[in-house]
Amino acid sequence: MKRRSLPVAAASVATAALLLTACGSGDDKSADNDKIVGADQAAKKPKESASASGAPTEDKPDGVDVSLPSDMDLVFDWEKPKDKNEAAAMDDAANFIRAIYRGVNKRTTKDASLVAYSTGDGTKYARTQINARLDGGWTAQGTRRHYRAATRSAPNGNSVEVTFCVDSSKFYSREVKTNKVLKTEPSIAGFDYFKIVMTKLPTGTDLWQASKVFVETKASKCR
Repeated sequence: MKRRSLPVAAASVATAALLLTACGSGDDKSADNDKIVGADQAAKKPKESASASGAPTEDKPDGVDVSLPSDMDLVFDWEKPKDKNEAAAMDDAANFIRAIYRGVNKRTTKDASLVAYSTGDGTKYARTQINARLDGGWTAQGTRRHYRAATRSAPNGNSVEVTFCVDSSKFYSREVKTNKVLKTEPSIAGFDYFKIVMTKLPTGTDLWQASKVFVETKASKCR
């Protein structure tokens, strides 16, 4: 869905203060230390419809292309919150994930979608993920499911915390040069818990950008 036009100043927003309090498990990991999520997991076609699971009905929801190849299926199996800002932030958190894998597919960390949907540490996280695959000579394919999403707004209304689980057990890496698929047996390593702080672009638009990303790997609560 096309909500608004993307302003030129999208990349210049300062990073928001982190909303998150410490997780009780103490297992959160920062962007720099995060694994390549789903890099070595098995895959098959999803049963869910992409349009019914939160994907945009158009490839350019903000005038920026977030389309992916047909063998790279990101499923967002969640319901939007009633709050307008939280719903928009959740939409753009999904677009941020799409931007990462668009960068993997296009073999670049400079795609316009990444500029649109990330800033500060969010951009750093995305580039780390993309560069790890570029350095390894890998792309990705299969089904990556995102579910159990929740949102929480900051008192100032300019930041929203979006949390969700990820199942990458049907999502895996493929060597670009040989097309060899890298598979392992499904395990707890295929489940992760994400916390993303989405920051509203201060220009009167509804665009939200990922400014902080934390990932709890091997997340048993997501099984």
